[in-house]
Amino acid sequence: MQREEKSVRDLKIGESGTICCLKDPEMGLKLLEMGCIPGTTVKLNSRAPLGDPITIIVNDYTLSLRLDEAETILLKG
Repeated sequence: MQREEKSVRDLKIGESGTICCLKDPEMGLKLLEMGCIPGTTVKLNSRAPLGDPITIIVNDYTLSLRLDEAETILLKG
């Protein structure tokens, strides 16, 4: 039985996870440049009133992402 992939999009406010890998090569380059590097811990900081965008804390700074971007950041199970 295989576990479902969990992404940053699936986190609840205050929850954190460790980045496993980045799903989308084009988006991945942009995310790598912003500090979303495999092995790094990310924490969901807030969600906009309608749920999109979200803010995450990576390497002690806050990063705002759209949900489709957050979905490409996979977390270790």
